[in-house]
Amino acid sequence: MAASVWSGYLTFGLISMPVRLYSGARGSRISFNMLHRDDHVRLKQQYICPAEDKVVERDEIVKGYEYRKGEYVIIDPEELKKIEPKTAKAMEILEFVKADEVDPVYFESSYYLQPDEGGEKPYSLLVQALKETDYMGIAKLTMHNREYTVFLRPHESGMMLHTMYYEDEVRKMEAPKLNSEIKPAEVKIAHQLIEALAGKFEPEKFHDTYEENVKKLIQARLEGKDVEAVAKPAKPEKVVDLMSALKESLAQMKGKKAGSRVAEAQKETGIHVAPKKPASGERRGRKRIA
Repeated sequence: MAASVWSGYLTFGLISMPVRLYSGARGSRISFNMLHRDDHVRLKQQYICPAEDKVVERDEIVKGYEYRKGEYVIIDPEELKKIEPKTAKAMEILEFVKADEVDPVYFESSYYLQPDEGGEKPYSLLVQALKETDYMGIAKLTMHNREYTVFLRPHESGMMLHTMYYEDEVRKMEAPKLNSEIKPAEVKIAHQLIEALAGKFEPEKFHDTYEENVKKLIQARLEGKDVEAVAKPAKPEKVVDLMSALKESLAQMKGKKAGSRVAEAQKETGIHVAPKKPASGERRGRKRIA
């Protein structure tokens, strides 16, 4: 198991349990180093003191807060440790809220919250109670030199913790003016289109195509080969007849699903059937609604 990023106690009421926090997700991206164009040597990032015009080593650097233009108060790391709130080692549940009342826009980072030795029973009790009541806990936690408000919710892994964006961190945006001339028949077709695209959430189906293309580019360069340019999509056609576009979209979705079922059957049986040719005059491509 990966190393925990925080350990301490979770409390609610008079119940307290030792817990550990583990990172729930991390981005996986290809990163590039900055090289000198002439000799391809990797460049170094350095801190320069403009007053003395010299490079400053890391052991010569201190933290300062600018309280007035060009004037700083120096803060020692040990002083920061002295003022850590009690939430640095104890996470107290402040209240419980209904899960469906929390807008996901407030979720920041995700972590697995696991019981430590001796905390299994109260942890299990809390998980079961949250599942049965549809509540999430709200608590406070200090880590990485910051105090977070966090959400605690039941999960197949036990319990998940999500750090929360504060109200002043969430950007507000007015809803666009909605068209009130939508016809019931159009809504009905839109429902059918949604159902045609509906499926069970399987995160393993989704991947970063651009990341894969970058890997192929790197491999091609290592092998001294060129990479073919990816075909760009055609500009969407302007559509005035919304109902016609909906119906045609639904027909295309049904055709894709039927083709997918045929492909699966061919894979299972080994019998290959030639794909059905599109009807004469059938239009292709995505359409843009004006």
